[in-house]
Amino acid sequence: MPLLETRGLCHQRLRCCDFSVDGGSVVAVTGASGAGKTQLLRALADLDPAAGEVFLDGMARRSIAAPLWRRQVAYVPATPAWWADTVREHFEPEQIASAEALLRDFGLDSKALDWPVDRLSTGETQRIGLVRAVARSPRVMLLDEPTSGLDRASRERVEKFLQRLLREGLAILVVAHYGGRIVESADRRLVVGSGGAVTELAP
Repeated sequence: MPLLETRGLCHQRLRCCDFSVDGGSVVAVTGASGAGKTQLLRALADLDPAAGEVFLDGMARRSIAAPLWRRQVAYVPATPAWWADTVREHFEPEQIASAEALLRDFGLDSKALDWPVDRLSTGETQRIGLVRAVARSPRVMLLDEPTSGLDRASRERVEKFLQRLLREGLAILVVAHYGGRIVESADRRLVVGSGGAVTELAP
């Protein structure tokens, strides 16, 4: 049984599509700018209204409470949203110890939890956005340009950590315009083409 599966998924400009993703695998989502790649990820995460159905381990999304679904199928935008003044306020109390360890894994000081959000650089914002998602122990990560603002060393560190998560059975769908280790290791590709058609290709 695939970890994630869609049946007749349609969203805004996207035509209905069917595909599946196995645990431990990477699916690269490609296509021209504005084709609907981000819309596809948001539809999978149940962040926007969408027709059709999505299944996680055989369980229909409609049978899972939205907050629990979004914890397990985690969308990480290219520019994460912030709703409080400090980094720490974006983590639940039981996630703090995990977040401190993850910050080090991503090349950040554990004291970053006490940083004000408005002092974060683009690269720090992206890495902390990933930490926020990983700290919630997702089954699937939907990554939208996850390392676009990182230097080479930081990008390689993030990609190495994501490879570790893949070995542990996590599934990743990633939108990225550069090559990089994660995209190059993709098992399959979803191409969002003209008119919102989603085509599945071998890597």
